[in-house]
Amino acid sequence: SSVMLTISQAFVALVIFLLIAQFLKLRKACQQLPPGPTPLPLLGNLVHLNFQFHRDLLMEVFLFRYFYGRSWKQQRRFGIMTLRNLGMGKKGLEYRVQEEASHLVEFFANLKGKPVDPSFPLFHSISNVICALVFGYHFSDEDKTFHELISATENLFRFAGSFIHQLYEILPWLMCHLPGPHKKALSCYDVLSSFARKEIRRHVERGIPNEPQDFIDFYLAEMEKVNGPKPKYDEDNLVYVINDLFLGGSETSSTTLYWGLLYMVVHPKIQEKVQKELDAVLGPSQLISYEDRRKLPYTNAVVHEIQRFSNIVFVGIPRVCVRNTTLLGFPLKKGTIVIPNIASVLYDPEQWETPRQFNPGHFLDKEGNFINREAFLPFSAGKWHRVCLGEHLARTELFIFFANLLRAFTFQLPEGVTTINTEPILGGTLQPHPYRLCAIPR
Repeated sequence: SSVMLTISQAFVALVIFLLIAQFLKLRKACQQLPPGPTPLPLLGNLVHLNFQFHRDLLMEVFLFRYFYGRSWKQQRRFGIMTLRNLGMGKKGLEYRVQEEASHLVEFFANLKGKPVDPSFPLFHSISNVICALVFGYHFSDEDKTFHELISATENLFRFAGSFIHQLYEILPWLMCHLPGPHKKALSCYDVLSSFARKEIRRHVERGIPNEPQDFIDFYLAEMEKVNGPKPKYDEDNLVYVINDLFLGGSETSSTTLYWGLLYMVVHPKIQEKVQKELDAVLGPSQLISYEDRRKLPYTNAVVHEIQRFSNIVFVGIPRVCVRNTTLLGFPLKKGTIVIPNIASVLYDPEQWETPRQFNPGHFLDKEGNFINREAFLPFSAGKWHRVCLGEHLARTELFIFFANLLRAFTFQLPEGVTTINTEPILGGTLQPHPYRLCAIPR
């Protein structure tokens, strides 16, 4: 037994020696890279992605490796072009947003000031904009299929940013053979995929109209055109793109608005100032358009500050260097993964006067005119093919929804509630703690 013990001790000592040697090797390698935490053996910088200081939270964004399908660049170019086409005409993007904003105002009006958690109605309205653009119709509040899709989406975003999700990203070949929460997440993704396939079949059976009505129509028309060695447009890729649009186009904007209403409750004077501007510039029943932001500088500044301060995605989507390059004088080898730290810019004390305070003045000059800031990068960074695919849609939604809600209601805490938690919860996006408010008709 003493021999066995000696062998065990030798094995442990060898493992420790190898780990220390690997750690020292990694430290040496880090000297050639931009400043950052030293990666650990085996785990790399995995643990640092979940390391939290107050609001300084670094986390990996939600990114299943099969999310974008194949032929990413062509799919993206087609996606941007199609969303642009869908944005035009009578039933274009802005019309859809205005339509859903009016349904949301109606929902709050029917509550007659009773307390409510606004999370579901916000998600319902925002995701219905995407549903209208992608599928050609929107869901009712009670629709069973819609609730299944929302449940699947919530589970996916809850899984995102977790330690198991990060392990899955790093070791997919191993995790696929092991039980765990990632299996439930994959089955939730399958729920979205099977719904997308059902919708594609419905469109195929109906036939492609002369004038495509929604994203699926445009994509199917493109599939018919393609022959020969052209970009890959097929049903599998269409499913990936639909899922991407549904997930990316629902959670982010609705979570930003969820933070926005929370900030209005916490800062009633800012809310009142927005309402005064809306009353002075807009009529009570006038349709609010995205173009109106030019006449509403304070409201526009508040919407931008909501995005900056909530910063629901702390780091951008990982990028891979396609060739050897340099970054700030540091050499980066081909294949190096780079994750943009968006939070470091949105909370940079050198860029913002009061980075840790909610302050719409960040986006206003001394005369009260709206000013855009170079350090405002909530939609990630880079050229057109790197910035968020739905940036214009998100900007339009946030402005029109927010302006409609604040013109119609004053938001306040329920009677007897005096405090509200403004710290975030970690997930696929940074969510507020669930809260209830009262929408008091104005």
